[in-house]
Amino acid sequence: METIEYATNPRIEKDNWPAGEWDNEPDKIQWEDEATGYPCLVVRNRMGALCGYVGVPNGHRFHGVGYDDVHLAKWIRDDLRKDEDYPPAHGGLTFSNKCTDGIPENEGICHVPGPGEPDDPWWLGFDCAHGGDLIPSMINFHEEYLATLSAEELAKREEWAVLRQDTYKNVAYVKARCAELAAWLKAAA
Repeated sequence: METIEYATNPRIEKDNWPAGEWDNEPDKIQWEDEATGYPCLVVRNRMGALCGYVGVPNGHRFHGVGYDDVHLAKWIRDDLRKDEDYPPAHGGLTFSNKCTDGIPENEGICHVPGPGEPDDPWWLGFDCAHGGDLIPSMINFHEEYLATLSAEELAKREEWAVLRQDTYKNVAYVKARCAELAAWLKAAA
């Protein structure tokens, strides 16, 4: 399968975003993970954060399984949990579903199947809109809010200082996390 890039998603309003690395990234990328053969996607959400998805084929142990149940753990108790029993996904898995129907290719969580490739993968995904993640649509909102605070109020709000240390999770980062997730899913099959 060739890599397909969709430059823009017209449903994402970027007018209020400051300039940044996201200006030179596509809003959706589709490719096949070389090591596993699984289809993968990077899709930008409406807030500007990138999300990663790996499609598992019909017959895979996690095909049709909700994202909270994608694990190998026999015990769910935190004191018995082993990290390797859970998928390596940024912030944990936050999505599981089949292809979204009726949505244009440049917007949806679905792919164009290559020759001989099944068209019904079960997508397992994660988002990069967690604590510590810089979200393009939120930057100006946070800066405008900070500008309304007095120096005394600002000093009391340590959480806003943390926001300025958030990092943007770019396409390269999300593709690397998809490869890790695909490898884990292949091993779990």
